[in-house]
Amino acid sequence: MSTVTHLEMAELEQNLDEIRRSPQEEGKLALIVRRPQSGEREVIEAGELTVAEGLAGDNWSTRTPDVPLEPERQLTIMNSRVAGLLAQDEDRWELFGDQLYIDLELSETNLPVGTRLELGGAVIEVTPIDHTGCKKFAERFGVDAVKFVSTPVGKELRLRGMYAKVVQPGPIRAGDRVRKL
Repeated sequence: MSTVTHLEMAELEQNLDEIRRSPQEEGKLALIVRRPQSGEREVIEAGELTVAEGLAGDNWSTRTPDVPLEPERQLTIMNSRVAGLLAQDEDRWELFGDQLYIDLELSETNLPVGTRLELGGAVIEVTPIDHTGCKKFAERFGVDAVKFVSTPVGKELRLRGMYAKVVQPGPIRAGDRVRKL
């Protein structure tokens, strides 16, 4: 991986119009990242979404018995344009820790809680949990990146991403169409 400098707020804000041009009804699944264990990432070409596991082989469903599963945090999704801007190199997208990167507008207006998306042979549903940047996010992408995704506009557009759960299992593949139902 190449060395990347973090973008400053002015540079990030200059790209808001491009992010806002994300498709609203139908987009594309750009990347799938599985997290087999904490801290590990695998970019995969294809995967299976299941109601029990989320992304099959991901560590979401393998928590210890004393930590209950949170179905409303089953999948993490990030807009691929935001990922591209903040990471500056697609080889760094997996550092976000999200599983699905899609070219679709994720705003609360476009995808309110309960909205269903068809991707590949599966259907997922947007959940009400807010997805926020953490300490690792700031270390990897810069303090201004955290501020950018945390502004009122950043929160409304869900620039840090969103959570979803699987409601209809099925196969997914990078490049699949993502369609709002």
